[in-house]
Amino acid sequence: MIVQDSEDENETTLILDVILDAPRSAVWRCWTESDLLKEWYCPKPWRVTKIDQDLRAGGRNNGVMEGPNGERIENTGCFLAVEPQKSLEFTDYFSEGFVPRRDGFMVGFVRLSDAQGGKTRMIWGARHADKETTKKHLDMGFRDGWKAAAAQLEELVKSIA
Repeated sequence: MIVQDSEDENETTLILDVILDAPRSAVWRCWTESDLLKEWYCPKPWRVTKIDQDLRAGGRNNGVMEGPNGERIENTGCFLAVEPQKSLEFTDYFSEGFVPRRDGFMVGFVRLSDAQGGKTRMIWGARHADKETTKKHLDMGFRDGWKAAAAQLEELVKSIA
C-alpha cells in the first residue's frame, strides 16, 4: 500500500491518497456493503457496530462506532452524491432527505480509479467549514487513524477480490 496525505491550500480539506493492491470493484464493495464496511472503517481497537445506508443522493448514511473503553459515537448523515464504482460524497451536515442538522462536522468523500497492475487509487478526504474544525479532526487522529483504516481495508479487500 502506498499512502500520501495532504491538506489543501486553504487548510480546510484533509486528503489521504492511497494505492490499494486490489481491484476497484472490491474496494467499492467494502465502502458500500454494510457488513464489509464494519470490518475496516474504524482503526482497531475501535469498531463499527451499526451501519444503516441508503446509497443514493439524499439517502441516509448512519452508523455507530464503539471504543474499547465503552465510548460510543453515533453518526447521522446522508449521501450527497453516489457514482457507482467511482465516488461517494457524504456529510453529517444533513440527515436523510437533506434535512439540515445543527452540529455538522465535515463533508467526506472517496474517489476510486484504476491504477496500474490491477490496483486501485483511492482518494479519501474530509472538507471542513473552517481551520479550527480541520485542526480538531487532525487532533482526533485523522492521519494515523485513516492510515490504519486504509491498511485494514487493503487486508480485507485482498480477501474478497
